[in-house]
Amino acid sequence: MTDQRAIHRVPLSRREALLFEAGIKLGGVFHQYLGMPVSSRTAAPLARAIEAAVGLQPFVRSVRVRIRPEQGGPLGRGPFAYRYLTAEMLDVRVELVDGPIAVEAQLKNRPDLRYPLMNVVRVGRPRPRGRRAASSRTGRRILPRAGPAPRRIRTASH
Repeated sequence: MTDQRAIHRVPLSRREALLFEAGIKLGGVFHQYLGMPVSSRTAAPLARAIEAAVGLQPFVRSVRVRIRPEQGGPLGRGPFAYRYLTAEMLDVRVELVDGPIAVEAQLKNRPDLRYPLMNVVRVGRPRPRGRRAASSRTGRRILPRAGPAPRRIRTASH
């Protein structure tokens, strides 16, 4: 176990630490991948690569990335017939777990706000494996994290 004081300078509950970590994961996707060339042919492989990268990070139990290139601006012509990844194209959902606490958060464009909103979807106990962690609205399954179990840190109890 890692001493949480080595990570945070103030005592955080597991819940607080997971909420912070969820923001890091979504902010990382937003700031690292926008501007990547994308087309309808490359959207799915790019989404899988982002999922794999985010899935390597601490506490990540599952991640789902959907990229909708058709939500972007007009295509170029000829050899320039592609778009650049924009916030409007992204729909990202992560589930983080530390012991008995789970946090689900998402990054999704909100046309009504004209803004790519990052928000907390759920805080509670981890869902049993095998159950759908994505909202019933999407009907899509969040991909389980590949690799070792999430790393845990000792946190202050509040």
